[in-house]
Amino acid sequence: MNVVFAVKQYVSKMIEDSGPGMKVLLMDRETTGIVSMVYTQSEILQKEVYLFERIDSQNREIMKHLKAICFLRPTKENVDYLIQELRRPKYSIYFIYFSNVISKSDVKSLAEADEQEVVAEVQEFYGDYIAVNPHLFSLNILGCCQGQNWDPAQLSRTTQGLTALLLSLKKCPMIRYQLSSEAAKRLAECVKQVITKEYELFEFRRTEVPPLLLILDRCDDAITPLLNQWTYQAMVHELLGINNNRIDLSRVPGISKDLREVVLSAENDEFYANNMYLNFAEIGSNIKNLMEDFQKKKPKEQQKLESIADMKAFVENYPQFKKMSGTVSKHVTVVGELSRLVSERNLLEVSEVEQELACQNDHSSALQNVKRLLQNPKVTEFDAARLVMLYALHYERHSSNSLPGLIVDLRNKGVSEKYRKLVSAVVEYGGKRVRGSDLFSPKDAVAITKQFLKGLKGVENVYTQHQPFLHETLDHLIKGKLKENLYPYLGPSTLRDRPQDIIVFVIGGATYEEALTVYNLNRTTPGVRIVLGGTTVHNTKSFLEEILASGLHSRSKESSQVLSRPASRR
Repeated sequence: MNVVFAVKQYVSKMIEDSGPGMKVLLMDRETTGIVSMVYTQSEILQKEVYLFERIDSQNREIMKHLKAICFLRPTKENVDYLIQELRRPKYSIYFIYFSNVISKSDVKSLAEADEQEVVAEVQEFYGDYIAVNPHLFSLNILGCCQGQNWDPAQLSRTTQGLTALLLSLKKCPMIRYQLSSEAAKRLAECVKQVITKEYELFEFRRTEVPPLLLILDRCDDAITPLLNQWTYQAMVHELLGINNNRIDLSRVPGISKDLREVVLSAENDEFYANNMYLNFAEIGSNIKNLMEDFQKKKPKEQQKLESIADMKAFVENYPQFKKMSGTVSKHVTVVGELSRLVSERNLLEVSEVEQELACQNDHSSALQNVKRLLQNPKVTEFDAARLVMLYALHYERHSSNSLPGLIVDLRNKGVSEKYRKLVSAVVEYGGKRVRGSDLFSPKDAVAITKQFLKGLKGVENVYTQHQPFLHETLDHLIKGKLKENLYPYLGPSTLRDRPQDIIVFVIGGATYEEALTVYNLNRTTPGVRIVLGGTTVHNTKSFLEEILASGLHSRSKESSQVLSRPASRR
C-alpha cells in the first residue's frame, strides 16, 4: 500500500498509452499539484512531454503537432472547459483522463462536442488525492466543517478523495468510525454509498482478511497539532511550512535568489529520504557528513583538463556534482534557518514545557513553568498562546484551574486578541465535552504501571516523549482490542480477524507526527500495512486556521466561561 507509487503508476500509464511523439499535459489547479508530488518536470520531459498547460488558461497557442494528455478532476467547470476545447481543438489528438468517476451525461456532452473526432480515449484514473509520503495522503482542504458539521462541498470532495484512494489501492474495506463524531459517521455513510453505487468498480480479488477503513475526527486529539516538532519533516512543516513539497524561504535573512523556494521530496532527494524521520540533533551531524563528502568530490580548482579523457570524465561527473551541490546548499540553508528560529524563539525551553503539558500530570509545576515562559521576552505571542492552549486543554476540569489568570498574563504580554480568543475556541473544538477519548489519564492498571515505569526510567529525549493518541488507537486496533462501543462498524458485519491493511482518515487534518507513528508501526509490525490520510496535513498555524474556519471562535469569550458549560456529547 504505497500511495506515491499508486499515483505515479497512473501518470506513467497515461503517458505510455498516448504512444510516441511530442505531448502536452493539460491539467487543472488540483491535478497540477497531484502530478507534481510524484514526478519532477525533468522526469516527465524524458517521456516526451514538453509542455505543461492549465485547462483554464485562456491564451494557449494552437499546436497541432502535439498530442494532448488531459488529466482533470471531473468537475462541472472542467467538463465545460473541455467542451470548449473540443469545439476548437488546439492539439492533434486528445487522451482524456478523469481523476474520479465521471457521469454518463458528462461523457455524452463531451462526445457531442467532439465533432472533429479528435478524442482518442476517455478513462478514469483514480489519482484524486495528494500523495505526500508512501504512507501519507492529503486532500489539501482547510476548514472542512462548520462548527461540528460538514461543509457540504467539502464533504463531497472528501468522499471523492477517499473513494479514489480506495480504488487506486484496490481496496473494498469494512468501515469503522469514531462514535463521538457526527462528521465521522456522516463521511463513513457517504463512502459506503459510493461503494454500493459503484459496486462494479470495487469488485477486487477478495483477501482472507478484508481491509479496514477507520474514520477519526481531529477534535479527539487537539494536543498533537499544537506541539513543536523535532524530527526533520515535521519540524520543517512546523517552522517553515510545507506546501505540496515546496518550502518558501523568501523570508530567510540574506537568502540567495535560487533558494527562495526549495523542493523537499523523498522521491528524488536521497538525503531527505534518509533523514526525514530523524531527530534534529542527528540531522546536524548528518549535514556535516554530507558537506565533507561533497568537499571530497568537488572538482579541484586547479584541475587541468589536458586530455580528451579528462574533459570527458569532467562532463560525465558534472551533472552528478551539480545535483549534489544543489542538495547540499538546500539542506544547509533549511537546517540553518531551523536552528536560527529555535534559538531566536527559545523553542527548546518552550518545547520542554509543551511536552510536560502533554505528557505529565503535575498541575502546579506546569502552571509555574507556563507563567515563567510568559514573562520571557524571547517567547513569541504565537508560542505563548500555544502554551496557554495546551494548559487549557489539559487542566480544563482541574480544581485549581488558573486559566483566567493566564489569559490576563497573555494580555499583559501584548498577545493579540485573535490569539487570546483562540484559547477558548481550541477548548470548544477539542475539550473534554466533545472528546470521545480520555487523552490525559491512563485508563487501566497496565497503562498506569507503564507511565510510572517511564517516569522512573526517564525518557530518552525530553522533547519527543509525546505519542499521538493515534498510536494507542492503532495499537488497540492491531491487537483486536479497539472498543466497538467507541468505534462501531458501519453495517452489520464485523472483522473476526486482526486487520492487516488499514486506512486511517482524520477529518480536520492529520499531522507529520502521526505520519511518523504510522511509519514506525509499519516498520515494526509484520503483516500489518497502514496508510494515513487527512483532509489536510497540519502544523500549529494551519490547525488554528482550521478552528477559525469552523466558526467556533466567533462564539468564544476571552475567558474560561466556555469551560464551565454542562457536559453534553456531540
